Amino acid sequence: MVLTASTMLSLRTQAPEFHLPEVVSGETISLSSFADKKALLVMFICRHCPFVKHIQTQLALLGKDYFNSDLGIVAISANDAKNYPDDAPDSLKVMARELDFKFPLCYDETQETAKTYTAACTPDFFLFDEERKLVYRGQLDDSRPSNGKPVTGADLRAAIDAVLAGKSITSEQKPSVGCNIKWKSGNEPSYFG
Repeated sequence: MVLTASTMLSLRTQAPEFHLPEVVSGETISLSSFADKKALLVMFICRHCPFVKHIQTQLALLGKDYFNSDLGIVAISANDAKNYPDDAPDSLKVMARELDFKFPLCYDETQETAKTYTAACTPDFFLFDEERKLVYRGQLDDSRPSNGKPVTGADLRAAIDAVLAGKSITSEQKPSVGCNIKWKSGNEPSYFG
């Protein structure tokens, strides 16, 4: 496990387009899938990472709490499934069902979507406003697997609530940290090491 921080993509960056298969339904998910939403949260997660396991119940709760809101949520796993079979689509499908995710969980087999978002770790969060401009790319909260702090989702929830209320979000944001995305051999992006 390599402790990796978010790249902290520049605020106001336009959300990159993607077209990815959802692991439970098989349907293709894209930015247009959330066209009716005021905000969009894109989360890069996986199944095997201890940092994601530490917060997975909170991620499921986020989906439930904002299910009937103007927030769209999509989770994406981009890990190399050949070398990390827990992160293969069939395993991700089990994860989504066990945690009762109320949002699509997609698999980025080519890892191109992860690259266009400059995703670096799991978990990595990107919150976009109604114009699909980046307004938050920070941590879920201060909890980590070994620090004893409760998993509350406080930082991300505050950003979500602000964007849904049309309020500005401070640019002082703490980066998310976790395991590095497991890039396929020779596919490592230039922004990552």
